[in-house]
Amino acid sequence: MTTVLSVSGSPSPTSRTARLLRDLDARLTAQGHEVVPLDVRDLPPEALLHADFGHPAIVEATALFDRADGIVIGTPVYKAAYSGLLKALLDLLPQYALKGKTVLPLATGGSTAHVLAIDYALRPVLASMGPAHITPGWFVLDRHIEVRDDGGIVLETDTRRALDEITDQFSAALGSRRPLRTAA
Repeated sequence: MTTVLSVSGSPSPTSRTARLLRDLDARLTAQGHEVVPLDVRDLPPEALLHADFGHPAIVEATALFDRADGIVIGTPVYKAAYSGLLKALLDLLPQYALKGKTVLPLATGGSTAHVLAIDYALRPVLASMGPAHITPGWFVLDRHIEVRDDGGIVLETDTRRALDEITDQFSAALGSRRPLRTAA
């Protein structure tokens, strides 16, 4: 079984990004992956802002990245880039924290003007961290994510279809590799 770390870079506790990730987590779990959620907003702000590499929460977050076979990174788009909160965490990880891993980048935003944020802002940073493979990412408009009263989401039909497809591609990329923990 492969382990997937599902990272939400949203600072909001009512984040559509985090809800979208938890929805994708359920699909990946149903496909046989162990999914570990990580909401960066739950890490101590002092540790992130003061670059406290030795803080126990940062050490644990780094260990989660190390143990994962695949990483899903979700972020809201602000000012045509990924969130500063996500940037703070990525800056604290080792240079090659994604070495040998399969990565799926996702972004949410209010306008199609931000659709290229994945390819021009997030993907280069992820690529610099040594992943074996970055699968095609996806941008979701906020208005295509309806939040239900129970906290779950309903996605616009075409968005659901596209997200299911990219999630399945990510899952297949994970399935075509031996888990890193057992590789010799």
